[in-house]
Amino acid sequence: MPPRLEPPFRADHVGSLLRPPALLAARERAAAGEIGAAELRGVEDAAVRDAVRLQQEVGLLGVSDGEFRRTYWHMDFIYRLAGVTRAEESLHVTFHNEEGDVDWAPAALKVDGRIGLRETIFGDDFAFLRDAAEGTGMTPKLTIPSPSMVHYRGGRAALDPAVYPDEQQFWDDLSAAYAQEVQGLADLGCTHLQLDDTSLAYLNDPAQREALAGQGRDAAHQHERYVAQINAAIADRPDSMRVTTHLCRGNFRSSWVASGGYDFVAEVLFGELAVDGYFLEFDDERSGGFEPLRFVPPGKTVVLGLVTSKRGALEDKDALKRRIDEAARFVPLEQLALSPQCGFSSTVEGNSLTIEEQAAKLRLVVETAAEVWG
Repeated sequence: MPPRLEPPFRADHVGSLLRPPALLAARERAAAGEIGAAELRGVEDAAVRDAVRLQQEVGLLGVSDGEFRRTYWHMDFIYRLAGVTRAEESLHVTFHNEEGDVDWAPAALKVDGRIGLRETIFGDDFAFLRDAAEGTGMTPKLTIPSPSMVHYRGGRAALDPAVYPDEQQFWDDLSAAYAQEVQGLADLGCTHLQLDDTSLAYLNDPAQREALAGQGRDAAHQHERYVAQINAAIADRPDSMRVTTHLCRGNFRSSWVASGGYDFVAEVLFGELAVDGYFLEFDDERSGGFEPLRFVPPGKTVVLGLVTSKRGALEDKDALKRRIDEAARFVPLEQLALSPQCGFSSTVEGNSLTIEEQAAKLRLVVETAAEVWG
């Protein structure tokens, strides 16, 4: 399928940015009941405007709202789907970093009603970003979790059998709800929608596949189901909308969950997923080599996540250029772009670097891209 728009910007970023101190303080006050929703929204609005200015100053042509209004990159969206509620129990997830392990107990979900869409989720947030970016020359981008994330967290066990005795009906409803979301965002003027997905990256890790198999899931073919459902969700998007996906192996307080190259999912991911581009992690050895990129067809863009968002130390520009050259052995240089490897703050806690270090990372991405692609 030919690309719907010209290739995306050579320098981009995944979406989330570190929350400024004033915003974190306002969220704490709101949680304590000291300020109301309207006052918190005002602080968020100011923070988003500052984020737009930052992205303009460093030279980016695409702009996000930093995901400043969310606590988690995915659950704030998923809990707003009709039929999905927060489960009483929590999950247990072990993240890893250079110093050791970090245990996290995020809330689980359950599907106890028919999946549907009550309203365009994050519609007001996107409209604010769209208006804040007006006149800057930047294209506003919205990031939302892939439909895969509604299933990966709990699988069949999270579905109420009285609601979905047949799992296929769940998939049909989920893709239909996402299709409505896509159309609602298009109606608001969204021309770049990014679907964030950890599942398709996690499935490259043998330990993750073993865990799924232990739950009775079809770990060997789960990625094929997910790709089919994403395709169903975006099939009717307008030609004006570019859809990309970001694959992540976990991003919480500078830590990760999964390891492994893209080999296990590559052929289906690149050959069958009907997106226009891929944001891929390649910041260290956990992500494997560039060989799986040989499956990327003409017309699709691969955004190389070579600049880590997990540490503040700045990468060497020449080393980045050499890695871009290495990737170009498997996919033409004109189909490549550059970004940080993941968001800087996938959860409200953020990663272990400063706002100034974050800006330096973004400038490095822009400068390197300009020198490579002109």
